[in-house]
Amino acid sequence: MQSKIGLHGVLVADVVESRAHSRLRGSINEKLRSASAAHLDAKLIRLPYAVTAGDEFETATARLELIPRIILDLRWRLYPLELRIGVGIGTIQGPLRAPVNRAAGPAFEFARQAITDIRKARKYPTLTVFRSTAADFDDTANLVYGLHDTLLRQTTAKQWETIAAYMAKKRVDYTAKALGVAISTASRNLKRGHYWQMEGTAAVMERLIGQVFG
Repeated sequence: MQSKIGLHGVLVADVVESRAHSRLRGSINEKLRSASAAHLDAKLIRLPYAVTAGDEFETATARLELIPRIILDLRWRLYPLELRIGVGIGTIQGPLRAPVNRAAGPAFEFARQAITDIRKARKYPTLTVFRSTAADFDDTANLVYGLHDTLLRQTTAKQWETIAAYMAKKRVDYTAKALGVAISTASRNLKRGHYWQMEGTAAVMERLIGQVFG
């Protein structure tokens, strides 16, 4: 998609209530190293995640339609850290080289504006905001993720543990075996943890991004 019209996806994220987490810098660096290795190997991102300041980090995605998958994957990989994720879709100035925080352009500006929008949100709390030159897309994406994130905040630690195992194993029976629980328990935790809504949101948003920016 990006090669057709020169658009790139940029994610900027930070940790909600970061002061409540002891040894945050070491924890986030360790989790981001693991996420970078997995996401580079799966060709989801173009450069490793780079910490820009404090608990904030960013990357550029490999393709626009991968953004929803990256968002979901980051949430379980960095749990119990709760992330604000700002997404910018736009152009990037000059060649994109590591570290990504040295890059500039509208895609980065949109992503940083999105993070600011999350911090200032008053009508309802959200964890994910999109910004691009397509205002109608932004309105739709932000409504979808506003509803999605309301469910996300209700997911318990035990349910996240099941989601993480399922994301790694890809089958409920394998997930149950890995956790040492009954298949019915694993299935119930996925359902009550709203995993299927999370997966559905990612699939729908992937198609929407393709329709708008493809």
